[in-house]
Amino acid sequence: MKPLVSIIMGSTSDMPVMEKAALFFDEMEIPFEINALSAHRTPDMVESFARGAKGRGIKVIIAAAGMAAHLPGVVAAMTPLPVIGVPVKAGLEGLDALLAIVQMPPGIPVATVAINGSLNAGILAAQIIAAGDDAVAAKVENYKEKLKLKIIKANEELKDLRFKFKTN
Repeated sequence: MKPLVSIIMGSTSDMPVMEKAALFFDEMEIPFEINALSAHRTPDMVESFARGAKGRGIKVIIAAAGMAAHLPGVVAAMTPLPVIGVPVKAGLEGLDALLAIVQMPPGIPVATVAINGSLNAGILAAQIIAAGDDAVAAKVENYKEKLKLKIIKANEELKDLRFKFKTN
């Protein structure tokens, strides 16, 4: 089994945030890999990873970053693959990471999700892969249908709540 998605993070302390993406890929049966790579502490490893990802069959890279938040942009500068940045809540409630990731210069785009939003990063990665893979597209469509059914069920349950002035 060869990975289609690579989840990278500056340190394993980001794993509790990134676990939601990993669990989503397991549910969707999309092969993925997880690595700790630091733009500041292991720049040579980051460069080797980024330049070799496409050749290894990776289709999308999800890069978590907090504080200085350079990892997504550095990787995006060295690969033609789409990179999705996940700002991690560290200093300044994650706002610093969010701003660092979205403020990329022209020509080096990084798609960015919400602070600690690795589930959405996983879904976006699956949607990118689905553009050229009908099996993954069907899984994404099924996942989204389940989301719809979850809300419909919730509304049915809300009907049973009783309040003095509730009208529905």
